[in-house]
Amino acid sequence: MGSVILPLVSLLLLISAAGGHAGGVQPLSRVAIHKARVALEDTAFVKASPVLLGLKGQDIEWVTVEIGNPKATADDWIGVFSPAKFNASTCPITNDKDEVPVICSAPIKYQFANYSNSNYAKDGKNSLQFRLINQREDFSFALFSGGLENPKLIAVSNSISFANPKAPVYPRLAQGKSWNEMTVTWTSGYDIKEALPFVEWGPKWGPVTRSPAGTLTFSRRSMCGSPARTYGWRHPGFIHTSFLKELWPNAQYTYKLGHQLLNGSYIWSKTYSFRASPFPGQNSLQQVVIFGDMGKAERDSSNDYNNYQPGSLNTTDMIAKDLDNIDIVLHIGDITYANGYLSQWDQFTEQVKPITSRVPYMLASGNHERDWPNTGSFYGSRDSGGECGVLAETMYYVPAENRAKYWYSTDFGMFRFCIADTEHDWREGTEQYKFIEECFASVDRKHQPWLIFVAHRVLGYSSGKFYAEEGSFEEPMGRESLQKLWQKYRVDIAFYGHVHNYERTCPIYQNQCVNNGVSHYSGTMNGTIHVVAGGGGSHLSDFSETVPKWSLYRDEQYGFVKLTAFNHSSLLFEYKRSNDGRVYDSFTISRDYRDVLACVHDSCDSSTLAN
Repeated sequence: MGSVILPLVSLLLLISAAGGHAGGVQPLSRVAIHKARVALEDTAFVKASPVLLGLKGQDIEWVTVEIGNPKATADDWIGVFSPAKFNASTCPITNDKDEVPVICSAPIKYQFANYSNSNYAKDGKNSLQFRLINQREDFSFALFSGGLENPKLIAVSNSISFANPKAPVYPRLAQGKSWNEMTVTWTSGYDIKEALPFVEWGPKWGPVTRSPAGTLTFSRRSMCGSPARTYGWRHPGFIHTSFLKELWPNAQYTYKLGHQLLNGSYIWSKTYSFRASPFPGQNSLQQVVIFGDMGKAERDSSNDYNNYQPGSLNTTDMIAKDLDNIDIVLHIGDITYANGYLSQWDQFTEQVKPITSRVPYMLASGNHERDWPNTGSFYGSRDSGGECGVLAETMYYVPAENRAKYWYSTDFGMFRFCIADTEHDWREGTEQYKFIEECFASVDRKHQPWLIFVAHRVLGYSSGKFYAEEGSFEEPMGRESLQKLWQKYRVDIAFYGHVHNYERTCPIYQNQCVNNGVSHYSGTMNGTIHVVAGGGGSHLSDFSETVPKWSLYRDEQYGFVKLTAFNHSSLLFEYKRSNDGRVYDSFTISRDYRDVLACVHDSCDSSTLAN
C-alpha cells in the first residue's frame, strides 16, 4: 500500500436530517477515509472466517472477525471493505497526483473494536460478529487506530467472498403502468454480455412462462458530486426489470429470477410469490400501508454513530410480520439516506426484501434521493450526497412516463393514488401541476371512491417545529396552488413524509376545519384530511409548542399508517407504532357516491350555461 502521508483535506460532513434541518448524520460520512495513512503493525492481526460464504445458496451470512493489537486503544475500529482490495490503485484517475489518497473508497460498514468487550484496550483482543450480504464482490476487514477522524491502517484481514457473488438478489415488486401488470426488479453481477436475465413465473399450481428482463446500470460519471462520485462510489451492479403482464385479478402467482449464461447453464434465485392487483373498482378487501423517511440500520449494530436510523428495523419487521394483511406499500420519500454512499442501497434492498418480494413497493422521491445544486432540482441543497436521483430512479421501478420526473399515478382496486415529486416544481402552470390535475380529474369515483394524494415534503399542513418557525406550517408555497385541486376533486386524504413524526388534521380547506368530527366522517365530503407519516425510522422531529386548531393528533414516535377499504363506502384509517404494532389513532369514513358529487365551497363551478 505504501506509506503515503496525505495532505490535510477538510472532511465533507453530509448533514442530512429531515428537510436538511438539524440532526442526523450519515454514519459513513464520519469516517475521514481520504485522510487515512498506513501504519502497519507486525504484531497486529485481523482474521475473518468462514472464507467462503453462501455455500447453501444464502445471500446473507454472519462472519467472525478475530482482532489483536498489542497497542490497542479505545478508538480502534474495524472497517468492512468491498471489494477486498481497497488501496490507492483502485482510485479514479486524476491529474493531481499529490491529492491521491492512500484509500479512496469508504467502508461499507464499521464497528469499534471494543464493541462487546470493554477490556479490549487493556488486553488488545476481541472477536466481532458482522452480518454480510451478497454485494457482488469479495470482502476484507481492516483494523484502524486514530478513531474515525484520523484513521491509521494497522492490519488487514484475509479476503472472503460468497460462493456466487453475481447471484440474482433482493427482488422488488412494483405496480406496472396498467392494473394487470406487475414488475419485478432485482440486482445481480451479470452484465447483459454475460447472461440473459428473465423471470420464470406463473399462477400457483399452474403452468409457468418466462418473461425477459431489461438491464440498466450507471457509472461514476453519472453521479453529480461527492461523496457519490468520490469515496462513496461503489459499482451498483446490474439492475434488471421484467414485466409480468395480463395477470388475473387477485390471483396468486409464484416467480423466480433467472440468468441464462452463455454456455447454456442457468443461475436461479429461490422461489417467491405475490398476489396480483385487484381490478380498478373491484369490491374486495384492500389494505394499504403508507410511511416515509425510513432509512436502514444494521442488524449487527455496525454504523451505529448517532443512532442514525433507530426505528427503521422496527418498521420493516412490523410490516413484514403483517404481510398477510397488507396488499401494497407506499414509501413516500427519503428511502435509504445513503447520501452518496452507494453501498447502502444494497443494504436497504436486502433489509426490505421480505416486503418487496411479496407486495408492490411504490416509492415517492425525497430530498435525500434527488437534491443537488444545478441539477434541475427545485431545491439547491446537497441532501442526496451527489446521487441526484440516479439511484432511486434505477434501483426501483415506478410507472412514471419519465423516471427522472418522479410523478405518477397507480390504481389499486378502489384506490387511486396520485404520487407527486416535491423535488420538482409543482406550482400552477408547471408540467407536474397538469399531471396532478389530470390524475385527480380522470378517476371515476363511482368505482374508485378513495382518492389519495402522496408527496414527500409537506405541501399541506404540519406543526413540525421547523415548519412552525417558518410561520407557514407547510413547505413554502406548498398548498397555495394545490388546495384548489384537492377541494375541486374531493381528495380524501393527502399523505406526506419529510417531518419525522405523525400528525393528522381535521378535514380542512384554506386553514379552516370544515368538519367537527374526530373519529368518524360521513355524508358530504367538504375537505381533505392531511396526514404526516414521516416516522418510518429516521431520527424524530419535534413539534411546535403551539398546537394549531386543525391538528387532531400528534405523536413523536416511529410508526406507519394503514388504510383498509372494506367496500365502496367504508374506509378505515389506522396509525400504528412500529415498536408494538398497536393502533394509536384511527378514524372511519362512511360515504355514498352522491356525497362525493355534492357541491361544497369551491368544489363546483359557480355558474353554468344552464343557469
